[in-house]
Amino acid sequence: MKRANPSFPPLARCAPLAVTSSVFVTAMETAASAGTDSSAADSRLGFGKKEFGCRHYRRRCKIRAPCCNEIFSCRLCHNESDSVLHELCRQDVQRVICLVCDTEQPVAQVCSNCGVNMGEYFCDVCKFYDDDVDKGQFHCNDCGMCRVGGKENFYHCQKCGSCYSVVLRDKHRCVENSMRSHCPICYEYLFDSLKETRVLNCGHTIHRECFEEMLEHAQYSCPICSKSVCDMSKYWKKLDEEIAATIMPEDYRYKVWILCNDCNEASEVFFHIIGRKCSHCGSYNTRSTSPPAMPPQLNSS
Repeated sequence: MKRANPSFPPLARCAPLAVTSSVFVTAMETAASAGTDSSAADSRLGFGKKEFGCRHYRRRCKIRAPCCNEIFSCRLCHNESDSVLHELCRQDVQRVICLVCDTEQPVAQVCSNCGVNMGEYFCDVCKFYDDDVDKGQFHCNDCGMCRVGGKENFYHCQKCGSCYSVVLRDKHRCVENSMRSHCPICYEYLFDSLKETRVLNCGHTIHRECFEEMLEHAQYSCPICSKSVCDMSKYWKKLDEEIAATIMPEDYRYKVWILCNDCNEASEVFFHIIGRKCSHCGSYNTRSTSPPAMPPQLNSS
């Protein structure tokens, strides 16, 4: 009977299996420990979410305004404060104070002391924190600031100089830097306003709530250029019927010159107390104007 090779004893061949099993168990224990640590870290990051902040934002930090060295809950709280007469540029903020552990530190998303997420949404450019991510915050490089509503729902119109809804792509009249102006009703600066903005048919912009209030007071023309802000065809038709049913006295049957606010064309029409209709586009959004200047006649030789 042939003897087994002494250099490969049975126990020796089984030994690697025992070592492999030991390494596997150790790896499993390490992974479980890492998983526990990771879970604890994640739990720490979310500690106090939406429990801190001000009336503007839910966040777990305050900011130190470099312009006056005062501490405020957010940039808007600074700008609305009666104790300061200036506005804070969002990009100038360099230091924040964690509201969980009260540690002042350089701008960062995670607190360097207690490890909490000071803002579920964080923008290092705008130095902006917000725990309410349901707003759909995103940073627009062309605007140079963060906006809300979901990045997939907006695009930046280069001519108008702001982010517009994708619904308006190629469907609005561009006006150079129309958003970098004040609302013609309340006069609040539109570009960084927190209120929803509406783009009128003429391309000018206005707060939606100001627009709706304007309609409630039967004001249907743009406060800037006087063009109609919505489809007025049904209303023009009613005016046609009223004018047809209202005969003007003989003394008032004369022609006047009008300028249409909608198509910018001048025309000569019969005067009527109810309205004067543009002979070019049919709009009643018109105003009186002087007759067009006649070209000078050349003297015959």
